[in-house]
Amino acid sequence: MATVTLKPTKVPELMLEGYSITPDTFSGKTPAQIAALPAHEGKIHVTLGDYFEVSGSPGATAADTDIVIAGDASRVKYIGSKMTAGTVTVNGNADMYVGGWMKGGKIRVTGNVDSFCGIQMEGGELLVDGDAKNHVGCAYRGDWRGMKGGTIRIRGSAGNDIGTFMLGGTIIIEKDAFIHVSTHAEGGTVVIKGDVEGRVGGQMVKGDMYVLGNIKYMMPGYQKTERVEKEIDGAKYTFDHYIGDLGERHPKVKGKEVFANLYLKAA
Repeated sequence: MATVTLKPTKVPELMLEGYSITPDTFSGKTPAQIAALPAHEGKIHVTLGDYFEVSGSPGATAADTDIVIAGDASRVKYIGSKMTAGTVTVNGNADMYVGGWMKGGKIRVTGNVDSFCGIQMEGGELLVDGDAKNHVGCAYRGDWRGMKGGTIRIRGSAGNDIGTFMLGGTIIIEKDAFIHVSTHAEGGTVVIKGDVEGRVGGQMVKGDMYVLGNIKYMMPGYQKTERVEKEIDGAKYTFDHYIGDLGERHPKVKGKEVFANLYLKAA
């Protein structure tokens, strides 16, 4: 796989909208052409070359292209946005909308990410070695269509509104989360390996949630039904199985009502 390296040379005064930083956009271009690709700092039209030194060469296609950001990108938004193939590695932190609307390929951030990572994601893999802020894998504000496919893995903790309006795919938070997990979800799987403050599965129609730690405040619309053993992320656990949100509408399949599933690791 051919590699393009972006080395930060300037810190934007505002935030840099780096929507051109995708294998799809880079493929088949020379370093000079990549440096000339558009970006925005606020309402000002800029180029990637105004903020990065570009070296290496991309592949002929997105699938053959690897992008490495060799330095801090904590003020760069939209990295990997809408990408369909290839890989992106950020050796440091990244700002909002990492992997937003992505359909394929792989993104890895070795540091932390800001809010809205994986927003309305449809496929591919997003891996964050550090923490994520709010709205992981959620819908765009004002929309009801959240994450549809792919996998988001946060090796640290996350904030609130994880998987809001989620329709499919998998989100794994390896440490703690705050509030609002899978709110309004109609599919998909969310795994929280640590503790959650509360509001887990509020107004959720269907889909699966797994919490391996504690839920401080359980939603009243969930009813315990049984104790089950399930394998999650390569390990087996015993869970208390709850169904809900009982206050919401739920579809019927072959005359049987379908509920969301909350699996809370048994004490």
